[in-house]
Amino acid sequence: MIGFFRFVLVVLLLMVVAMTSAILTMHFAIHGSEVQIPDLKGMAVADAGQKAAGLGLTLQVENHLYSADVPAGRVTNQSPAPGTLVRRGWRVWLTESLGPQKLAIPDVKGRDQRFATIAIRRAGFLTGVVAEMPWPEGPPGAVIAQSPEPNASGVESPTMNLLIASPVDAEAGQGGLGMPGGYVMPSGYVMPNLEGQVFTAAALTLTRMGLHLAPVKEQDMHVASPGAAGGPAPAMYPPGTVVGQTPAAGSRVDGSQAIQLTVAK
Repeated sequence: MIGFFRFVLVVLLLMVVAMTSAILTMHFAIHGSEVQIPDLKGMAVADAGQKAAGLGLTLQVENHLYSADVPAGRVTNQSPAPGTLVRRGWRVWLTESLGPQKLAIPDVKGRDQRFATIAIRRAGFLTGVVAEMPWPEGPPGAVIAQSPEPNASGVESPTMNLLIASPVDAEAGQGGLGMPGGYVMPSGYVMPNLEGQVFTAAALTLTRMGLHLAPVKEQDMHVASPGAAGGPAPAMYPPGTVVGQTPAAGSRVDGSQAIQLTVAK
């Protein structure tokens, strides 16, 4: 009987050792493939790529911004943040500096959209978000507003966003009050879909509609979860882009409501 109990005790001990070994093996297998995101800010993009590759990470430049502090060709921002624990093979998103802003912002307000776009490209900029809204004070297709403003300094992005006049609905009223040309401001609006638009263009659209903004919420679109599956992050919006809104698109809104926008950072 004593021999039997000794046998059972040995079997139990071996099972405990086997389970402990399995747990330790899984622990090292999982955590052995995890790395901390390095601090790449200020590095040349090529050097950052070599450093990331040495850790089993991949890089992707998703944005280019002007910077008075960071020389051209160097990293101004990254996501995930330095120190974040991720799996090998994870993708790190970079913003590359264009150096100080040296180009003058052209004035395209009042010009036809087609000619405004040509002027923007000749000035060395890109056309960003183009939004439309009914506007009785100018011909359809004319630029109502632009962002950045003409000759603005301290600009970050090399893109220009435009707000274009569209035809005014004939049923909006004739001979009414409030705006030149007899246009009557409607009592409410249908909330537009702003998701995917650059924040400045979205804010400009809402302001022109007579709506006001609540304090903006920011959301990090490239945060990695420790222990998550490796590989590149899903497609994300670039920083400064609207990723959420309240009220939702299609809702009826008026000037008494504050519009909440969530912007990618």
